Amino acid sequence: MLLAFHKPYGVLSQFTSDGSPNRTLAEFGFPKNVYPLGRLDADSEGLLLLSDEPGLNLRLLDPKNAHRRCYWSQVEGIPQSSALEGLSQGVSIGEHQTLPCRIWLLDPQPRIPPREPPIRIRKTVPDCWIALELTEGKNRQVRKMTAAMGHPTLRLIRVRIGDFELGDLRSGAWRELTPLERKQVFSG
Repeated sequence: MLLAFHKPYGVLSQFTSDGSPNRTLAEFGFPKNVYPLGRLDADSEGLLLLSDEPGLNLRLLDPKNAHRRCYWSQVEGIPQSSALEGLSQGVSIGEHQTLPCRIWLLDPQPRIPPREPPIRIRKTVPDCWIALELTEGKNRQVRKMTAAMGHPTLRLIRVRIGDFELGDLRSGAWRELTPLERKQVFSG
């Protein structure tokens, strides 16, 4: 079985507590023996897949498979096209050089329900939403990439894996994927 879950802010991508005040996946009534395919940090929201099928993790997460994942990042400031172009070529984050990616300013800007707790807002600094499509997933990679271009991430939502989109699945809800949706996850 393959499940899509809209992971809320403040939820760990695991079933057991790490001692932090964050909630865990155990609170959402998943079937027995499923496990998350990949991770979203507690500060991130959006599409998280879970399955009880061995081998799917490697199929989805190994960078040599170049499996696409799309994130919407609300960033501080309005990035210039030159900054976006530079980021798309790959940047150095710590000891890692990121792979090239697709990145663009979302136009029109999406209407996303407010998050609880709300993001930091500075009255003199605008913010905007950008999209990043990656084929790798290092720890906090999107946040490190946007910070490297001088536009820190305020809010991060994974909206697509392969060709499967989160769509209108409400925060905290999950459902089993149809055979067609499963093919969408593994396309590309």
